[in-house]
Amino acid sequence: MLVRLIYASRAQETISNEMVDAILQSARKHNATNGITGVLAYGNDVFLQALEGGREQVNLLYQRLGRDARHTDLTVLDYGEVDARQYAGWSMGRGKLDRVNLTLLLKYSPLPVLDPYSMNGPAVAALLQELVSSASFVCRD
Repeated sequence: MLVRLIYASRAQETISNEMVDAILQSARKHNATNGITGVLAYGNDVFLQALEGGREQVNLLYQRLGRDARHTDLTVLDYGEVDARQYAGWSMGRGKLDRVNLTLLLKYSPLPVLDPYSMNGPAVAALLQELVSSASFVCRD
């Protein structure tokens, strides 16, 4: 059974390219072994991540992420069973959220500021999917 979990968290310190590279290197190494795919978006010291895979594997990963000192305020925004993966070819894609088009943001968000904590789960999922389909995300697997 496949599930998709989307969560937000706040970085404990300013997000740097080095921090993101370290997160992605670890994710790509471990996710392939565990059948997990997804995307990591970041900006304004907020992480937004979608994880897909088996229920047990995704739940265990989320528990490990909860112990990661690089971020706080982990909040599940959307979680459910899915018939198919949206990010099947990506052990972990990446995208910067500080350059999101305000028109696109207002399509899904109550304010012209990216605050995933104020958005409902389906809206966050739709925003991520639209960012992926508009090539706002890159994959370096």
